[in-house]
Amino acid sequence: MIKSPMQIPSVFLGLLLYVATAHAADWPSWRGPAQTGVATETNLVAAWSPTGENLVWRADFTGRSTPVVLNGRVFVIGRRGADIMEEGVIAAFDAETGAKIWEHANRIFHTTIPFNRVGWASLAGDPETGYVYAHGVGGNFFCFDRDGNIIWSRSLTEEYGRISGYGGRVHTPVVDEDLVIISYLSSNWGNHTPGRHRYFAFDKKTGEPVWVSTPGGRPLDTTYSVPVVATINGVRLLIGGNADGAIHALKVRTGEPVWHFKLSRRGINSSVVVAGDKVFAAHGEENLDNTALGRVVCIDGTGQGDVTATHEVWRYDEVFAGYTSPVFHDGRLYMIDNSANIHALDAATGTVHWIHNIGTVGKGSPIFAAGRLYAPEVNGRFSIVVPGADSAETIDSDVISMPDGRPAELYGSPAVAYGRIFLSTEAGIYCIGDANAAFKAEASAADYPRDKAPDDAQATHLQIVPAEVVGQPDTEVVFRANLFDGKGRLIGPAQPEWAFAGAAGHLDGTTITMTAQGGGKVTASLGDLNAATRVAVLPAAQFEEDFEHFANDAVPVWVAVGSKFKVREVDGNKVLVKPPAARGLHRANTYLGPPTMAGYTIQADLLGNKKRRAVPDMGLISHRYTLDIMGYHQQLQIRTWAAELRMAKTVPFAWETGVWYTAKMTVAIEGEKAIVRGKIWPRDEPEPAIWSIEAEDPLPNLAGSPGLYGYSPAEIFYDNIKVWQ
Repeated sequence: MIKSPMQIPSVFLGLLLYVATAHAADWPSWRGPAQTGVATETNLVAAWSPTGENLVWRADFTGRSTPVVLNGRVFVIGRRGADIMEEGVIAAFDAETGAKIWEHANRIFHTTIPFNRVGWASLAGDPETGYVYAHGVGGNFFCFDRDGNIIWSRSLTEEYGRISGYGGRVHTPVVDEDLVIISYLSSNWGNHTPGRHRYFAFDKKTGEPVWVSTPGGRPLDTTYSVPVVATINGVRLLIGGNADGAIHALKVRTGEPVWHFKLSRRGINSSVVVAGDKVFAAHGEENLDNTALGRVVCIDGTGQGDVTATHEVWRYDEVFAGYTSPVFHDGRLYMIDNSANIHALDAATGTVHWIHNIGTVGKGSPIFAAGRLYAPEVNGRFSIVVPGADSAETIDSDVISMPDGRPAELYGSPAVAYGRIFLSTEAGIYCIGDANAAFKAEASAADYPRDKAPDDAQATHLQIVPAEVVGQPDTEVVFRANLFDGKGRLIGPAQPEWAFAGAAGHLDGTTITMTAQGGGKVTASLGDLNAATRVAVLPAAQFEEDFEHFANDAVPVWVAVGSKFKVREVDGNKVLVKPPAARGLHRANTYLGPPTMAGYTIQADLLGNKKRRAVPDMGLISHRYTLDIMGYHQQLQIRTWAAELRMAKTVPFAWETGVWYTAKMTVAIEGEKAIVRGKIWPRDEPEPAIWSIEAEDPLPNLAGSPGLYGYSPAEIFYDNIKVWQ
């Protein structure tokens, strides 16, 4: 442990006095109330020890991301359990004492993310409502009140075709005004068939989708860049890194793209920081225009369209800064590269003032407070650094350890609130501060502008709400419309002309009644302005499908059906085909109903072909469990979480390619556990009396969409699908 005298050299006094008074306010987002990584606190300690000195409290919790602090409580997301009891967890602790107030188990399903990366994304809090938003690795998106009650939830995977990114990359939500916004890779149906990085804005109080935006091109990689909200030239913008390697700016209230800046040949993971009209961004991959790897760039955020060639202010090349997000303070830009070096740059010119090492691997982002940088390092090291004009000094450096002595993982950033620093680590939650100081939880005001357009504003955008509709027959949805001006400011409600195209329902005024499986489009027109909303009607809770009424090459309107499934005529019969993927993963799920379905059985005929030595996997989905007929291994498997197989059951099963089989799957909730059963038999033989495989799950999925599974290095065929209660 490095310790320095508490006296700070005079060269640093100007930075220390950057705020005249202390503010013991909340820390509602992972980069703080201003989304800059800068805290206004002045009463923070300059030294601590994980075992005693200035350690106010420690709470048992296994975390990975940044805590949020709101209304006197610390909210965290992480993991717990071992073996079959592994699960995600969201919890709240008392900020003063560290006492646990509540926790919520988060089931993990339909993902390849391993257990040690559960809790990747940070939470987001809303000072206005007190709500907290959580995005789990299985795709569940929750809105909690401060007491842990679920206000609303969405299954982003089963409703919108969210793609589970490899490596654990999960996106952190952003709250602004009346919206909570989250982005991720998705592939759904219709014009959302191509896999793209999409942004979804939901009403923060109800979970209703308000807008969907796809600003970028083909994804080059998965990404976890958290957007920030800033006002530039009177336009409130959402600015973040994208999977297409560019920085994109959208109007936050409407999702309309404003500008983009092409930066990397891979997806962007670092978040930007905004100061005035300047946007600072970084990446650690191959640059687009030279052979160097990594770049920090300053972008003039006042442009429109493609600003790559016109709005670069300066660049700093050959810096591998692909994980952490920069901090801007007093004309300096501070950032940590992949090797845990802090770079201090002149924000106006990009000139490097100094480089200072704090460890080995840099993935957690620093914060600036009380004239100091508080900087994490992956291998459990937490450093307190005083930045100067030409150099920096580490005045405290401690390593948080696990019980077995190894360094604890420290991926998240510090949160600063109420005169204390909060860290969520593999070894627990640490509250750092002066234990003798008076504690006061001072709530921060929601500084949302909600600026409306002037009375004479010209309308340039028509918005339909809800922006995306997924339902079943007999579902009714009421639409409304709003007008916005060119700066993205709300003018007010609109009374457009409404129309509906598609055979999936009928429109009466502003209400659509869904009637039959299929897709449609609700449109609104007002003068020269037009808007449209997609409507997907999934099959009824009980249905049969033999595909005979589909045209060749048609694609059913199912969730996540994408371009990976299509109808084809085979031996005089129409069947659904999953061919090998032309690009990307061969693995795909498609969902046939809403995630609230429960107590049903699903059955289908399946045939797998062989391509040279490649043999596919194929199967069914029920209640977020998969029945997988595994070709290469010649076995059956029931699972819910492919990366961990925590409750998986596997039995030998010899099957032949080119032969039709019938598969059947059901899930029963018995007491506090789920009993998952599956059977498979040759289609031209009688159904066997006994189940082929059975598995138990003490952490049951109580509901979930029925669906089809395929891993297809060779073709897979599906036919005669049945779902019944």
